[in-house]
Amino acid sequence: MNQQIFQTPIEYLRGVGASRADVLRKELGISNFADLLRHFPYKYIDRTRFYKIKELNPDLPHVQLIVRLKSKEVLGEKHTKRLVAQIYDDTGTMELAWFQGMRWVEKLLIPGKAYIIFGKPGSFNGKTQMAHPEIEPYSADALKQKGNLKLQPVYNSTEKLKAYSLDSKGLQKLIAILLEQSLNDITETIPNQILQKFKLVDRREAYANIHFPADADVLTAAVNRLKFEELFFIQFKMLKSKLQRTQKFKGNIFGTVGNYFNQFYKTKLPFALTNAQKRVLKEIRLDTQRGVQMNRLLQGDVGSGKTVVALMSMLLAIDNGFQTCIMAPTEILANQHYQSIEQLIDNEFLEVALLTGSTTAKKRRILHEKLENGDLKILIGTHALIEDKVKFKNLGFVVIDEQHRFGVEQRAKLWRKNIIPPHVLVMTATPIPRTLAMTLYGDLDVSVIDELPAGRKPIETMHFHEGSRLRMFGFMKQEIAKGRQIYVVYPLIKESEKLDLKNLTDGIETMSREFPLPQFRISIVHGKLSAADKDAEMQRFVKGETQIMVATTVIEVGVNVPNASVMIIENAERFGLSQLHQLRGRVGRGAEQSYCILMSGHKLSNDGKIRLETMVKTNNGFEISEIDLQLRGPGNIEGTQQSGVLDLKLANLATDQQLLLLARKCVEEIFEHDPQLQLPENQILNQASHTHNGGLSWDKIS
Repeated sequence: MNQQIFQTPIEYLRGVGASRADVLRKELGISNFADLLRHFPYKYIDRTRFYKIKELNPDLPHVQLIVRLKSKEVLGEKHTKRLVAQIYDDTGTMELAWFQGMRWVEKLLIPGKAYIIFGKPGSFNGKTQMAHPEIEPYSADALKQKGNLKLQPVYNSTEKLKAYSLDSKGLQKLIAILLEQSLNDITETIPNQILQKFKLVDRREAYANIHFPADADVLTAAVNRLKFEELFFIQFKMLKSKLQRTQKFKGNIFGTVGNYFNQFYKTKLPFALTNAQKRVLKEIRLDTQRGVQMNRLLQGDVGSGKTVVALMSMLLAIDNGFQTCIMAPTEILANQHYQSIEQLIDNEFLEVALLTGSTTAKKRRILHEKLENGDLKILIGTHALIEDKVKFKNLGFVVIDEQHRFGVEQRAKLWRKNIIPPHVLVMTATPIPRTLAMTLYGDLDVSVIDELPAGRKPIETMHFHEGSRLRMFGFMKQEIAKGRQIYVVYPLIKESEKLDLKNLTDGIETMSREFPLPQFRISIVHGKLSAADKDAEMQRFVKGETQIMVATTVIEVGVNVPNASVMIIENAERFGLSQLHQLRGRVGRGAEQSYCILMSGHKLSNDGKIRLETMVKTNNGFEISEIDLQLRGPGNIEGTQQSGVLDLKLANLATDQQLLLLARKCVEEIFEHDPQLQLPENQILNQASHTHNGGLSWDKIS
């Protein structure tokens, strides 16, 4: 069996050649036999049924009929020429029309003969008609041909491909040629006991039937098998990597809960830990005692107290003689972590330092020296932390915030800062649906903080239409009278978009009229301001010098004003669910009741309606993320594009959750009973994950 056959360049397939190969590569990314095999149909046309003429109506999709030709004639002159044919069956008559390719069709049409026709019913002058149907002479043999009595595959194509006769039909022909010559070269990748346990069809059968299914049942079985395979090997790769890492990388043992941890807990912790925070600390504590490098994902909603958990874990490391650091993707986030931690511990208790692109050379020199001699225990920064000149004496614990914003290589550089790799805690404030977390972070252990600190009141969310604007202004004035502050956010999709800037300008004018000086003061922040002006405006609001901040989404991260109790989102229908949730998280940070008002027009798309209803109904970020996944699909959720994992051809994380859980459990059981994959039945998995096997190169998944 030729394992490499599917890596053959596509030009060597019969019927392709150099020019067609070039356009296939450019338009669909098909460069070899494997790519063509995995160019799956996006829908199927039911050719298992024949209709009668009297059953047809313009609402039906493509249909096929067996008819006889009554007459044919060419009508019109030059540019208006058309071929018209009258057909009939035992229920009625109908007209067919062709405006192109008439010469070939006319030769085929012989009055009195029977034909199979296939096309989309339409209407012309009040009568049923079909334009440009496919047509072929009827015979018993014709019915046996591929396509006529089956679900006919429909493939994505493009205008450029159609110019090379590679429309859906053309692609179908190439795939038929490929399967005819190479079907026997498709080898199995999943152990037989799993196929039998889950009643999965074999791989060869699955590929044949996904392209040319005889009926709906065999199609369902083929799709199910190939989806399972996709999800199975993603989990296999992840869990294998996790297993190898635990075997390869020893971890420093944090055997002591010492003075720093205990003193902070007893004298500096400003509030009681929630049960969720205690649970996560316990999980981290156990991880750091096993002598294996910890790799844990900490998920928690905005304001759930992840930073305190990270800090207390770092104090644990410091009690055991190690240095720690937090790496954030932006200066704003790094600053926010620095300020939060500085508020929790003062420099007399423990020194905290900040390293970003803005840190001066003088400060850097002092910082580098303190790091190398071990005096500096907590360093917070951006990717400046991974520069070669940043050297730690003994780095033992690393916190990475929003890991999807960093590349694999960037994270690995941080590991190499110590002989024994540091324990790693990855934090994300974007709640991730369980299935997505298992796919993006499947090689990490997952902790979830799913409750808010005591005393925090849930944010009350309301949806107002444009007609309720005066009511909104009244509400704003009530809150300002109580001494509270308010955010008003406008969407800005592109800085240059005139409509958006106009919205913002109009909004500022309206606000200024409604909230005049000297009684009210307004801060204005948008992308056109210089960094210094932006910072000055934000600081005025932070200090309470202004009561209203009118802004674009630059305030989504990095602003923490506990006194701000109202978030007004203009044109809320133009924001995604996760963005709405992040914006709402800017309020509700103090003990007072906070509110979020979603303003929108009356005309809303179905998705827009669902998004706004979801926001009003729940504050639970995980619930929101599940709905977001269903609305947008995994490919559009922040971070998934960079992951390289979600190149799923068939499986859908929003709808195939059960299948993913099944695949993961299956892989876990395999590694539990046979971690080295030495049993004869598991040998197939070693081969499948290392070779380009029948069109799937699983070793490319990382």
